[in-house]
Amino acid sequence: MTLYPIASHCSAFICPRAASTSPFGTLRCRITFMTGSGAGRFTMTDEGTGAGLWLIGLGPGDLGMMSADAIERARGCEYRFLEGYTATLPEEEESRLESVVGRWERVMRPMVENPEKILARAKETSVALLVVGDPMQATTHIDLESRCSEQGINFSIIPGISATSLAISVSGMQSYRFGRQVTLPFAYGEYLPTSPLELIDSNFVNNLHTLVLLDLDPTGMGVESPQPMSPSQAVDILQKMFEKMVRNEGFVRESMSDPIGSWDGILLSDLGTREQRVVSGKLEELSTVTGGRIHCLILPALFTGMEREAYERRRPHR
Repeated sequence: MTLYPIASHCSAFICPRAASTSPFGTLRCRITFMTGSGAGRFTMTDEGTGAGLWLIGLGPGDLGMMSADAIERARGCEYRFLEGYTATLPEEEESRLESVVGRWERVMRPMVENPEKILARAKETSVALLVVGDPMQATTHIDLESRCSEQGINFSIIPGISATSLAISVSGMQSYRFGRQVTLPFAYGEYLPTSPLELIDSNFVNNLHTLVLLDLDPTGMGVESPQPMSPSQAVDILQKMFEKMVRNEGFVRESMSDPIGSWDGILLSDLGTREQRVVSGKLEELSTVTGGRIHCLILPALFTGMEREAYERRRPHR
């Protein structure tokens, strides 16, 4: 076995193909990261499926985009839970999930954010938390790693293709020109934060595009079936945020002097599924687009020449 130092507080062990008496069973090439004294082991892949919590990315929606490793690990776990509130599978894909990975049970936000039952099982046997997209792009899932480390529970990740990476790939925009991504939330009663629009404006001022993820849950509780935000609702919420910002600040920012509806945008719907659709246009035009299930927007800064051409090619009636 060869030791490759990664950092002063973290080491990676690369194990060759060989039999092993490890609690994880026979090992192929396992990359293991161990942090802290007595912490649970963290792995990216592992041949066996021993006791522990496995976060497994299902990909963006089409189960055909799951990796072979993800399928193998999910099938090998004793228990499988489908996380159902940060993202969801299309109905037809969800209906065939059992034939791909085995029997599963849905869990919503309360059980994931208060995961005592899941972790209790993971101490004794293998547990898979199946996540649409890439499993470590949600804060809740990062918290699970921390909890496992504290409790000495083995924690493993099988990455998946995320809709966020797909959005940038299929938009025609240059990946290095994106600023911080934003989630556009529903208004909860009288509460409507303006911070998402402020961040969009900050990116624009710095000549950076913004990927805007549209909220899935009008209640904010994560306990019911998601009701994704529509393009029309998204543009309406941006307009209301703008009006609130003007009231709060007492003036219109120079960078936001053009009406919201006249902004350029790219609407990306149902990424990574058979129904995937990408269209560009002014936000006023995109707000009239109907159909689709889960959407996100890209709000561009100033285009380069190639980006402008890509934007024009995505217009539905060019």
